[in-house]
Order: sequence, then structure tokens, then C-alpha cells
Amino acid sequence: MAAPRAYLDYNASAPLLPEARAAMLAALDVTANPSSVHSEGRATRRIIEEARRDVAALVNAKAEHVVFTSGATEAAATLLSPDWRMGRGAVRMSRLYVCEADHPCLLAGGSFAPDRVTRIGVDARGVMDLAALKAALDGHDRNEGLLLVAVHAANNETGVVQPFGRIAALVKAAGGVLVLDAVQAAGRIPLDITAGCADFLILSSHKIGGPKGVGAIIGASDLMMPKPLVAGGGQEKGHRAGTENLPGIAGFGAAARHAAENPGRIGAVRAMRDGIEDLILTVAPDAQIFGRTTERLANTVFFAIPGIKAETAQIAFDLAGVALSAGSACSSGRVGPSHVLKAMGYADTEGALRVSIGQATTEAEIARFGSALSDLLARRAGRTKAA
Repeated sequence: MAAPRAYLDYNASAPLLPEARAAMLAALDVTANPSSVHSEGRATRRIIEEARRDVAALVNAKAEHVVFTSGATEAAATLLSPDWRMGRGAVRMSRLYVCEADHPCLLAGGSFAPDRVTRIGVDARGVMDLAALKAALDGHDRNEGLLLVAVHAANNETGVVQPFGRIAALVKAAGGVLVLDAVQAAGRIPLDITAGCADFLILSSHKIGGPKGVGAIIGASDLMMPKPLVAGGGQEKGHRAGTENLPGIAGFGAAARHAAENPGRIGAVRAMRDGIEDLILTVAPDAQIFGRTTERLANTVFFAIPGIKAETAQIAFDLAGVALSAGSACSSGRVGPSHVLKAMGYADTEGALRVSIGQATTEAEIARFGSALSDLLARRAGRTKAA
């Protein structure tokens, strides 16, 4: 019997938690539309509102400030809009500021015209250039409208955590609005929206062990909201039309509750990550681990080994029974130069590999990764000797 495969790609999608699966199966047996006023409809609505409370609790938000979406990309497309409202009055966002190493859903700029999007660089560690951000915000023409800043809390490739508290302070001083992409950060580092970390957070269910196809916009308040991207019915208080994805939302709530109740396990994940890095550097002393000198997520290792192309290595690992990524999983299966590494100044690298783990990762999986890496390096050494 073949040994079980090793799944080391949690940043792409975490395995579905048993609690989330159970919640989804229970929700599948509920027939009614959550907008119906009869008893069956109210029972369905209770499932959604319980999940809303659980998702809100993960970031210490109010449940009424949670808007469910089809995922993080939709949430970003909704928030990255020039057209907002405060009460019945229109509010105009005249320019969007994003980080050069952001996820593609932020770099795309939402509804902003390309010439209304300003990209702020990062240093060699992958940390946003705060001096450049401040200079850009100081130069913003407020007569044209408000400014909107969108940045990732933690990078999906390197795991580098941005100084979002300091970013929030700069945005607040400039009178702007901050959208924090917390997709990779939620459940992995503490997030408290009441502490001023952002005006809005973006979350994704399947990154924390919930189902795919559901995410959320979470606001520090609901005084100002973007114009709905999906218009129609009055679902989600008019912020996102369409009958709610009941099984997905139920699973999302269960995953959020699990993450909130198990914060202590992050230490064990960090220990495994450090062990993976030691293993890499033992068998490949010339390997480079990106972002290692700054704060990172406890579960992420992004590394490159000279002479090994990421695409070739990814295929070799897959054949050896190890699932990992060569950068972001959001490029329709394409493997190419990492825009994150390019932003960090590593334009000449042949690519990098990302190992991302979670609480369910086992020592056997790490050992299988180590064996596959050793075999890959042995083949590289053989080619070098033959040449």
C-alpha cells in the first residue's frame, strides 16, 4: 500500500475541518429560504446569524458588521470601489493605494481606473515602505475625494506580516479608509478590529478550514459602506444581494469558532515550521528562505535553492507524493516569476517553493517532504557531476 500523500499547501486551501463538514451537512437538511418569514425560514435564518456571530468573534467585531460574500475576491472587488455611501449621502474615493506585494485581487484595483491606483513598494524583507506610503498619503489631493488604502495583513507567499497597526495610524491621520486583507492572517495571528487595525477586514472561509466559495467583509462600523457590487434583493442588509449560501456560511461559522477556540496550537505549528526550515538548510545550505528576518506567519516557509527551477521542483514533489506550491495558487495553474519576490528585489531567482502547514500537519508528512527534497537534491548533484 502506498504511503499517504503529504498535504503542505494550507495557504492555498486548508483541509475541511470535521466541525465545518458537520455544520454543512446539517445545513443541507434545512429546506427553507432564510428570507422567508415562516417558522422554517426563521430556523434557516438562525443558522446564518449564529455563523455571523462566530465569524465576527474571530476578529472581535459586531455580528451586524459582517457581510457574507462568495469569497475574498468578491469582498475585495466590493470594497475597492470609488463609490461609497454614508447614510443617504454619496462618498467618493478618488484614489486607491495598494502594496506592490499584495494579492492579485487587491492589485487588480477593483473598480478604480488604472491611473487612479498607486502602488507602494516593499523592502527586501517584504515589508511595506511606510515612508513611501506616508509621502503618498501626504500628497493626496483631498479636493478630489477621500483616499482608500488596501493592504494584506500577511503575505500569502512569504507569510510576512505587515505592520498594519502603523499603516492604520498613517491612514487615519490622512483621513482615509483602510481595507485589510486578513485572508492569511485570520486564525493565525491575533486580529481585533476594535483596536484600530483597519476599517474593514476581508476573510475567506477555506483558508481557516471552512468550505470554499464563501468569505466576508467585516467592518469596524457600518456608518460608511461601498456601493453593492451585487445588487438585487435586500439580503445582507442590502450590501450583497442573492440568497445566502447556507451550507457554506454554516461551515464558515464552524471553522471560525474552531480557530477562535484553539489559538494555543499556533505554537506547535511554529515549531514544525522551524523544523522544516532546519531540514531545508541542513540538506541545502545554499537555500534562501525569504522573509526569515522579519515577523512571519507561524505556518509558512517560502524558499529557493540555486539551480532548481520552482516549476520542475513542484512536479517532482507531486510525483513523490508531496503537495506544495510554487507561489500563489491564484494564477489558474500557471507557474512563473513571483511578483512578490520581484517587489522584494529578487527578480533573478528561478522561482521559489512554498510550504504551508496547519494544526493537522503530521511529522510523517514533514518527513516525506524531507525525503523528497533529498532525492531532488541528489538528482541535481548527479546532473552537476555529469556536466
